Amino acid sequence: MINMEDLSKNPNQYNEPAQAPGQPEKKPGGQNLGVAALITAIITFVFAVIPCVGLMAVIPGIIAIVLASVGLSQAARNDSPRGILVAGLIIGIVATLISFSQIFVAGEIAKKADKWPNKIEKIVNEVQKDVMKDLEDASIDIRIQNGDDKVEITTSINKKEREKTLEELETGKTSTDDTLTRPE
Repeated sequence: MINMEDLSKNPNQYNEPAQAPGQPEKKPGGQNLGVAALITAIITFVFAVIPCVGLMAVIPGIIAIVLASVGLSQAARNDSPRGILVAGLIIGIVATLISFSQIFVAGEIAKKADKWPNKIEKIVNEVQKDVMKDLEDASIDIRIQNGDDKVEITTSINKKEREKTLEELETGKTSTDDTLTRPE
């Protein structure tokens, strides 16, 4: 015959391990530190793989390693599970090493940076000349037509055309090519 007990009086009686009377309650030692170390290590890893941001990931990486180490020592004393702690420690160490590698790469780049300003300045000047040349030869044509109505706008940034327009304005002569045409 099955014994049906009322679980409303003690609903956790089947969920808790039985302990000898008079002994202190056993709690998993270091598990909270393990969770904190794992979360910190994962965040550190994410930051460590991002270029330039990874330089700052050293600090949370060290924090994750310390949390996992302290948690492992507590777990060893209480003979508690260590899976989360080991995972946090490994990920924290890998993330910290990635971050350190970025520091060394940034240092090597900084050593060679004294040669860059001349090259960078030369490249910027070349790009500036190319852009100015393209802008001098640029022209814009806009045509809008709605039924019988038509609007056409033409403009040019060509230096020679600007000089011609200025000469025409100074002499009072107008060209036959209007830049703004509207039907009458």
